[in-house]
Amino acid sequence: MANIKSAKKRILVTRTKTERNKAIKSGVKTAIKKVLAAVEAGDKEAAKAELTAATKTIEMAATKGVYHKNNAARKVSRISKAVNEMA
Repeated sequence: MANIKSAKKRILVTRTKTERNKAIKSGVKTAIKKVLAAVEAGDKEAAKAELTAATKTIEMAATKGVYHKNNAARKVSRISKAVNEMA
């Protein structure tokens, strides 16, 4: 365990940020799963609605620094492609 006050603070801050990042990443994964589930079901309207919500969630995560902007763009691109390729 750290003895120095600043080191103790860093441990607390890191723990807090880790929990926040984990929650945001979990939300992104859930949003992506909803889009892919709608694509699998063949419901184009639901897929488009979920795509909009997922895109917003992913962009917010990138804005907060949880994901790199290129990583976020790749995730959005992949789910957009899945929705656009629906019959």
